[in-house]
Amino acid sequence: MTSATFLFSPVEADLRILSENLIQLVGTRHPKLFAAAKHLFGAGGKRLRPAIVLLVSRATMLDEDITLRHRRLAEITEMIHTASLIHDDVVDESATRRGVPTIHSLFGNGVAVLAGDFFFAQSSWYLANLDNLDVVKLLSEVIMDFAAGEIQQGEILFDTSLSVEAYLKKSYYKTATLFANSCKAAGLLSDVSSETADHLYSYGRHLGLAYQIVDDIFDFTGSADTLGKPVGSDLKSGNLTAPVLFALAEKPYLEVLIAREFAQEGDLEQAIALIQNSKGIEQARELAAKHATQAVEHLNDLPYSESRQALINMADYVLSRLY
Repeated sequence: MTSATFLFSPVEADLRILSENLIQLVGTRHPKLFAAAKHLFGAGGKRLRPAIVLLVSRATMLDEDITLRHRRLAEITEMIHTASLIHDDVVDESATRRGVPTIHSLFGNGVAVLAGDFFFAQSSWYLANLDNLDVVKLLSEVIMDFAAGEIQQGEILFDTSLSVEAYLKKSYYKTATLFANSCKAAGLLSDVSSETADHLYSYGRHLGLAYQIVDDIFDFTGSADTLGKPVGSDLKSGNLTAPVLFALAEKPYLEVLIAREFAQEGDLEQAIALIQNSKGIEQARELAAKHATQAVEHLNDLPYSESRQALINMADYVLSRLY
């Protein structure tokens, strides 16, 4: 399996600068928010989204160095992603994320909600200071999509009539929108053509969808240790993902268990077993692979560079997380 660290080698130095800047962007005026920022940004993580922004920036600025605006866009992207995670953890009542205590478990729901709001507000302020209206529109749309995705997900819990198309639309709102719009924004800051900007958007969209589908597969194939939460947590909460939707067509009794919201003892375990013994997981893998392949096709117009190759390899990395 290719490691994310290896893929990020063309922007390794850029990511070090980003990590140093993130906490400073929050500022020290509000001690609790600063403490929350240190906890979040100090934990590291893969920095996947800002790394992709930086790779797109370098792949579209071959004859000169990337600008401070490219770097700030990468930082804004990570701030928006982090803010969404804080709010997700409050909604999901998650005590940990990837084994690390969540903000609301450390500081309480009030501080967590305000911290998420503050990070969204800070990212919007820094975004406005990029002085590029098209980029402002793209990233503002991401914040709206996140909220729409959460509301939409709440409205379709335990809904066995959910189509794969509707699932993908929700997945776009919750995950792929940030990939897509930040990739396009990086291209716009490099003054690429409108056609290339649209290809960068499509690259991010398909990559983000593949990433989310793979994450949803993990709910059934991962361990509690690697997931940072019990296996089947999404299913238990009524969040029906690709493996479930594909399995429903093959295992009719699964619909009965979901319809009664796993009210009887053993219902959840039985549902997980039905999904794992169906073709649902394999079909979900095929769907993820389809989107990963489509993502790469949208990079054909970019000239060769290490950064472009890393973006191509990113699609393989997203799929390789399954194995």
